[in-house]
Amino acid sequence: MNIKAEIEVFLRRTKMAPTRFGRLAARDPRLVFDMRMGRELRPALAERIRSFIAEQTK
Repeated sequence: MNIKAEIEVFLRRTKMAPTRFGRLAARDPRLVFDMRMGRELRPALAERIRSFIAEQTK
C-alpha cells in the first residue's frame, strides 16, 4: 500500500483530524492537505510517518 493510502486508512480508522496527524507525525499541520493536492514525500519522511502509524496502532 502506498503512503497516501496508509495515511487515509489510519485517519478513517482513528477519526484523527488531518491537521493533528500532520502535526504529530511530521510537525507539519498541512501535510495531509498538501499530499491530497499532489505532494510527494521523501523516503525518510514516509518511513517516519509509517513508524508513527505503527506506534499508534499498538
